[in-house]
Amino acid sequence: MFKPSLLPLAIAAVLAASVLHAEDDNSSKTTQLQAVTVTGSNIKTTDSEGPSPVQVITAQQIKVSGKTTLPDFLRSISANAGNSVNEQYTGSFSAGTAGVSLRGLGQKNTLILLDGKRVANYATANELQDTFVDLNSLPLAAVERIEVLKDGASAVYGSDAIAGVVNIILKQNYQGAEAGVSYGGNTEGTGQTENNFHLLLGHGDLKKDRYNVFFAVDGTRRSRLNQSDVSWLRDNDFRDKPGGRLNWTPTNYYNNDPTQGFANAVGPVQRVPYAAITPGKSGDVWAYNPAQYSSLIPGIERYHAVLRATVKVTDDIEAYGEAIYSRSRAAFVFGGPLSIGSGLRAWDNINQRLVNIDSTLPVGNPANPYNVPTPVNANLWDVGQRNKYDRTIFTRFLGGIKGHTGAWDWDVSAGHSESSLKEYVTNFGNRYAFESLLANGGYNLAGTGNPAAAVDALRLFTTRPAVSRLTTFDATASTQLFDLPAGAVGFATGYQFRNESINSRTSSAVLSGSELRPAIDIIRGSRNVNAAYAEFNLPILSTLEANVAGRLDHYSDFGNAFAPKFSLRYQPLDWLLLRGSYSRGFRAPSLPEITNSTAVSYGSVVDPYDPVTPGQRRGYTSVNAANPKLRPERSRNYNLGFVLSPSTDTSIGVDYYHIVQDGIIGPDDATALVQRKDPRVIRDAQGRITIITNQYKNQQSLSTDGVDIDFKQALRTQSYGSFTLSGTLTRLLKYSEPLVAGDAPVNGAGTNLFGSLPKWRGSIGLGWAIGDFTSTLTWYYVGGYQQNLANRLTADYPERVKNWSTFDLSIAYTGIANTTLTLAVQNLQNRRPPWDPSNTYFDSTQADPRGRFVNVGVNYTF
Repeated sequence: MFKPSLLPLAIAAVLAASVLHAEDDNSSKTTQLQAVTVTGSNIKTTDSEGPSPVQVITAQQIKVSGKTTLPDFLRSISANAGNSVNEQYTGSFSAGTAGVSLRGLGQKNTLILLDGKRVANYATANELQDTFVDLNSLPLAAVERIEVLKDGASAVYGSDAIAGVVNIILKQNYQGAEAGVSYGGNTEGTGQTENNFHLLLGHGDLKKDRYNVFFAVDGTRRSRLNQSDVSWLRDNDFRDKPGGRLNWTPTNYYNNDPTQGFANAVGPVQRVPYAAITPGKSGDVWAYNPAQYSSLIPGIERYHAVLRATVKVTDDIEAYGEAIYSRSRAAFVFGGPLSIGSGLRAWDNINQRLVNIDSTLPVGNPANPYNVPTPVNANLWDVGQRNKYDRTIFTRFLGGIKGHTGAWDWDVSAGHSESSLKEYVTNFGNRYAFESLLANGGYNLAGTGNPAAAVDALRLFTTRPAVSRLTTFDATASTQLFDLPAGAVGFATGYQFRNESINSRTSSAVLSGSELRPAIDIIRGSRNVNAAYAEFNLPILSTLEANVAGRLDHYSDFGNAFAPKFSLRYQPLDWLLLRGSYSRGFRAPSLPEITNSTAVSYGSVVDPYDPVTPGQRRGYTSVNAANPKLRPERSRNYNLGFVLSPSTDTSIGVDYYHIVQDGIIGPDDATALVQRKDPRVIRDAQGRITIITNQYKNQQSLSTDGVDIDFKQALRTQSYGSFTLSGTLTRLLKYSEPLVAGDAPVNGAGTNLFGSLPKWRGSIGLGWAIGDFTSTLTWYYVGGYQQNLANRLTADYPERVKNWSTFDLSIAYTGIANTTLTLAVQNLQNRRPPWDPSNTYFDSTQADPRGRFVNVGVNYTF
């Protein structure tokens, strides 16, 4: 079997040979190409390949992939190296969302554009810090193509483009009508199903009729997937795997000692060996299986609608307007009944801190068998499982006018977009009712069948609202200034104004101190951004051109940021292109990072100093604070590559990237703080971790580099149809940064030190078209990675997580007039994600647990 490291060499050898032997049959033919604007530049060009690597994904490619959502497709590209979240991340403040993380630098360093313009970020943030555009809010049916710029682009677009840009371009001049539906389901018998529909309507041709109106609507409904639905996960028993254990939760015990259990079972619990849950322990404990209270993928329902109109005012001027509306909901089980015991807290809003809530049973409480006040750990079983329901509404309104005046092309537009969230939670615990019932014995923790009035008093239903807004004004202009011996000098300039704001609140129950174990993500702030930029394209020789760009941004909260970029494009032969670039970039501190914001969340860390379970994973409360003194992150980007294209049927591109990021904003690593006994790690009277406090600050530098390989080979035959082999591969060479500010950097490439960052990632597709049938078989590969030694809990803990490769198959039949029938199978081999005990069972940023998923559909054009 081929090793991944040999695959690029084999491909390069084959295509390099074709360079030497291919004859270009079209060398004597010339075609007049229309100049277009490509992502990463404001100057129009006829070049199919520019000085920066851009991956172009067409609507047809998305269709034949079998992917039914925009995030599913974008997350499969090889440059999406890691550290991006999707719907599996249900424990976050942004459950049900999805983003993309080019180069593994996080979603906040990848700029998402819609038709070349910014849209509002999601209404809230992960862990106070991570702001991003929710891809689930953007329409898929209306997409014409997607351009992925795999190079820094702050000189053109400003902040957030350090790792690159994903520009989603919608259909601009669509005529006709199209409708389609599809139905899919999991073959594992989990009961998860998915329904999709879309409708496209377009009328008027800009050239002939001088107007075009386009409308698109699409929808998706998918059922929830719980851990208990998946056969190999439902028991939560992984003792047959290296480093695995029984992932059950001890409950129903006294004096903070799980072996001092209740006399009788309460709730869905069993008596199990303590050592099966925590290696090295003895005795039996009451414990329950949390799989029944864990949603792996939420149930979702989404609708997107796009209305766009374009009118030719004159032969040279067009006016356009666009409205986008999307509505999304995600519903999932957040967890089992609220647990009561040590670490129980509520929020003190006056003093802006967490306060401990005593869960000691007084003498005489029906659950206290002793004659002294007794600490207890249990669950409020009668209250029921906790549930969350997130509803998100996204809107974007855009209007503008563009045209050609004299020698100038220009575009002026204004837009406003919003992302609003309402998060509804049920069956959380009421602090004041709990304290009252604990004191008077009105709720028996050691029994079930409690009075309905007591149970209802404990149940807490809350709503958390949030909204993010973006108002923009953009003006760009481009022209050819004058001629040099090698050609005309291209020039573009522009101005942009943005007002960004976010208001992420918490519930009244949290502010009043009523909610037990609150999670808080309070963000409120706004700012204005003014920017001016210019770009020159200089033809030095007929085969060599240089591009110089620069942008100056002024932020009302921290000041100025300047970003220049220099690039060269050299094409000495028709079939050979050499390119390189250097740029400076920046990421402005996000509003959650720099405003007066607070976040309270929950995590876990391996604690070697825990007096009860040393060396095991311990849950803690994370309290992170913003910092108004932050400076922007700065970057230096280097890219160098070549493209070989001996014929229209053959091409290969290889690009090397190197990114250095200074002044990275973030908290210190929790594992390192625990190991070093940092005073920010707060422990209780027993010596067990309860809280870790942190504040965001400019602290460390990061360096990463790697290689992208893109290739395509087409073959046309008389009898067997047409074949196309294409793929993209990314080799991560280095990802180096300190664990704690001031430390020496460590290389996290091929490890999960900084989130899982496999060295290899890629996809290769083989397309076949014959008669009325077209099909595509795609191989997706995610390399394995080394474990962070700090996560090792047992002697047999695996040092490495294995690679994961799957095949997707899609088949389309067009033999019926105006109709296309499709069959798509994802994860054809029904492969399970690789075992990773550091993430309980597998890493959701790299894989998903659905197994084989089959989708059938029909599409009809009118």
